[in-house]
Amino acid sequence: MQINKTDSSKMIPMIRDISKAADEKEVLKVLFSNSRGLDDTYSKTTLLEEYKRLKGSGKLVLTGKEEDRFLDNIKTKKIRTMSGVTPITVLTKPYPCPGKCIFCPSDVRMPKSYLSSEPGAQRAHDNKFDPYYQTYNRLVAYEKTGHPVSKIELIVLGGTWTSYPEAYQLWFIKRCFDALNNFKPGTGSSYLTVKTELPYDEKKLVNLTGTYNAVVGLARNDKKLAGEDSTWEELFASHAKNVAALCKCTGLVIETRPDEITKDEIVRMRRLGATKVQIGVQSLNDRVLKLNKRGHTAARTAEAFSLLREAGFKIHAHWMPNLYGSDPASDIRDFTKLFGDRKFRPDELKIYPCSLVEGTELMEHYGTGSWKPYTENELLHIFKTILPTVPRYCRVTRVVRDISGLDIVAGNKKTNFRQIAEAELEKNRTKLKEIRSREIRDKKIDREDLIYKETTYLTAGTKEYFLEFVTKDDELAAFLRLSLPERPTKVEEISGSAVIREIHVYGGSVVVGTGEEGRAQHVGLGKELIKKASDISRGAGFKRLSVISSIGTRGYYEAIGFTQGALYQHLKL
Repeated sequence: MQINKTDSSKMIPMIRDISKAADEKEVLKVLFSNSRGLDDTYSKTTLLEEYKRLKGSGKLVLTGKEEDRFLDNIKTKKIRTMSGVTPITVLTKPYPCPGKCIFCPSDVRMPKSYLSSEPGAQRAHDNKFDPYYQTYNRLVAYEKTGHPVSKIELIVLGGTWTSYPEAYQLWFIKRCFDALNNFKPGTGSSYLTVKTELPYDEKKLVNLTGTYNAVVGLARNDKKLAGEDSTWEELFASHAKNVAALCKCTGLVIETRPDEITKDEIVRMRRLGATKVQIGVQSLNDRVLKLNKRGHTAARTAEAFSLLREAGFKIHAHWMPNLYGSDPASDIRDFTKLFGDRKFRPDELKIYPCSLVEGTELMEHYGTGSWKPYTENELLHIFKTILPTVPRYCRVTRVVRDISGLDIVAGNKKTNFRQIAEAELEKNRTKLKEIRSREIRDKKIDREDLIYKETTYLTAGTKEYFLEFVTKDDELAAFLRLSLPERPTKVEEISGSAVIREIHVYGGSVVVGTGEEGRAQHVGLGKELIKKASDISRGAGFKRLSVISSIGTRGYYEAIGFTQGALYQHLKL
């Protein structure tokens, strides 16, 4: 609904009513009671913009608590920032991929494995795959819908990141940081009009045939390539600005394959500022991996896990049931290895059941009947069996990929399958232990009511400590991942150090510098956890505690005594 000058008089009571609403139902009641029908309803975005205008003109004044309640109630998709940070996903341009997986989509308009119908892919295409515009315009969208943008987890997706040229990697990350550094929250920034071109010639693309790599290579817009490079010095300069920027990068995630992980690659990723790696495990069964032409073995995955963990990275694994050559029983057995075998044990997990997409080699096996999608009951059985086994130190970030049903030839088309499985488990009174199901989200807390918990587990080369502050109902308010190496690490800078791999404090993403009463992020839980990690490390004989900090969190760690090294920050014990 468009607002005109006469509408302003009804805005003020609407805003005041929303500032008193107890929940989402009451907010919607206010919106609908002031509408002229379902197709003529005030949007939350419109109301937020109008509130800012009225506040700026002095026509409307809310108390601090009223404003907090209004801003919280007016957020769209509040769950996006309830984990404590605001995620921004950007996609790299289409580029030849070293993989030959038979199930992988080959949409030549997208980086390998992505489809143009996926929401993130659509945003990337609209922004011509330009990292600056993708980042900046996403910041605008978040702020317009009421979300804080001071703490950003930057997620870089697009097939195999490590296969892209180094100069492109440097340019891409630098331009993302430039956007974070340039954005000014609270100024009513507008969306930027994209001035660049697509990285491929769309007219040429229509007439090309052949493999994904061949088509992408031939359709490439070479005019754009000249500007897609930066130096390390230019990237580091952008990093330095972000330390004090209003939009800080508190986490940088990149995506790659197990066989791309080497010592040199790990050092390069750290220099880029990366703190987490999404890694395509897919299966731990060598026969299944070979049948699906995955290009690596389970042993190579184990080696990648060790290299990443010992370097302090968070490991975000992708696992796929229903691959060619598998069945529900063997998938369940495979999943038990993921956490039962100390060579693996990821920190986060995406579970993507294999779906049949047009143009993949898997179509041939579907045609002969040698592969078929699981039924809904088979898939539900798998999820009901495996989800309760995920340990409390792991977060299941996604169950089922957000692919349009129009793109799926055969297989599950329900993107809400997680909710379906969890509802079934709830009927049986089965409680999940994994992180996402226990997050406190936007609940107010009292520090005195929190309980400290400590979980330890072994990996191939480390002893891991998962430290938590939880409520009496085991809701998670904060956690820290501490890694104690049991053998020399490949990265010399942290040789002999205990390593903090992650600190995460919940309670909803809030603006840096504000002290919202009762928010988990502002009752000092992070510092308490660091103190406990220091005590554990000292007690184990370590003389130094290192942290794989993000660019935007360097100031936080410096303030509590950490000193900056080449790739990590360090605290003498």
